[in-house]
This record gives sequence, C-alpha cells and structure tokens, in this order.
Amino acid sequence: MTRNRPVPQVSAEDAAFIRSLIIYEDGQVIVFDKPSGLAVQGGGGVGRSLDGMLAAFAKSNGKRPRLVHRLDQGTSGIVITARTQPAAAFLSEEFASRRTEKTYLALVRGVLPESEAGTLDTALVKVEEAGRPRMIAAKPGRKGAQGAVTHWKVLSRHGDAALIEARPETGRMHQIRVHLSIAGMPILGDHLYGTGADGAARLMLHAAKLSINHPDGQAHTYAAPVPEDFAALAEKLGLQSGL
Repeated sequence: MTRNRPVPQVSAEDAAFIRSLIIYEDGQVIVFDKPSGLAVQGGGGVGRSLDGMLAAFAKSNGKRPRLVHRLDQGTSGIVITARTQPAAAFLSEEFASRRTEKTYLALVRGVLPESEAGTLDTALVKVEEAGRPRMIAAKPGRKGAQGAVTHWKVLSRHGDAALIEARPETGRMHQIRVHLSIAGMPILGDHLYGTGADGAARLMLHAAKLSINHPDGQAHTYAAPVPEDFAALAEKLGLQSGL
C-alpha cells in the first residue's frame, strides 16, 4: 500500500501469530479474528499491534495491507484489512456510507430491560478524564456531539445477567460499551463504563459477524467464533446461548 518504504522487520513468531488469526483471504482483503488484548494500532505505549504485524504481508517495494476500520483493544473478533489501495478506498467508503452490517455479542449485568429488543439512540460526545478519552451522553446542542444508534436484542437472560446481540448503525468510539452502560446494563470487564475486573478478566465484547460488499462487487459475510473464555463465562452466568 505505502510506496517505496523499507519493509519493516517482523519476527518469525509474530508472523506466525498473525497468520494464525486469518479467517479469510484473497488478492484484495485479509480478514482476521483478533483476540482480546491485542491492539489494532500501535502508538501510545502499545508495543504489539495488528497493524504493526501486517508488515508480515509486505511486498518487496514496501507495500502492505492497511486497516480500514478498528476494534477496541479489549474487543475480540473480526477485523478486515485491504491488500491494495483500490480495495482500501472501496472498503473505507463502505464503512463511511454505513453499508456494512456489524453484529456484536456482549455479556452484561445490571438492570435488564423488560423488552427483548430495542434501539438506543443517544448522541455521544468525547471528553477527557484523567488524561484518557471516553464517551458520555451528549445534551442537546452540545458542541462536538455525534449521533449514535445501536440496535440490541436479548439472546438469553438469567437473573441480572444477559447475552446481548448489538448491531451498531453508526460507528462512534466505544459506542456499544457506552450505550449499554447508559441503558443500565454495562458490559462485563469494562473498566471505563462498567465494573472492570470485578465483572470479568477482560472486556466481554465480541465482533462476531461482518457483512460487507467486497471490492469484487459481491456481498460477503465473515464470522468469528466466540472465544472460549466468553463462552465459559456465559455458561457460568447460566445463559443458554448455544455458544
């Protein structure tokens, strides 16, 4: 992708690791199943990232795949990357134009809604707290506010715990996390909008499915299996999920 740059060095261990995450690839895209804890991008003290390891696929002229969307470091699941500049432009436009359908799974606890499905339509705004960015509900007319819409469905519930399917219509930072928290059912393991490690060892949010038009003109759907720790916690909480 980037022209005439030296090919970055990627260790054999990292090259093998990132290749083990591939769930689909062709001449235009590579789709990965990112584990929780792996940053998508470097910077800010991040030592290892998916983007950095994409150098394992670099050509001799330095061109390498590039990101076209992101997941939070704690979120597991699907990340699609583009092998070529035309593919990157095409996929970026698909995301920007909201022609993609993203399906997430989340384990939550709190005051669960009586209904089985609904839509959260709360504008969000980014703020800095203790030097860290986070999103909060925006009051009408708030400068910098961004519209945010998340459709949700309860797949299973037991007591104050539930397995939620979330389908974000927009793509704001931390959108699903903050929307579910505002709704009174924060995601387990969420240190910003929930109870953090008191609920789970890591953020229990998984990007399970992505439906997107491929640069070849065909609609493709990619799916990432639920991680073992996610399924184990769901079972422990008494959620009949079939995960």
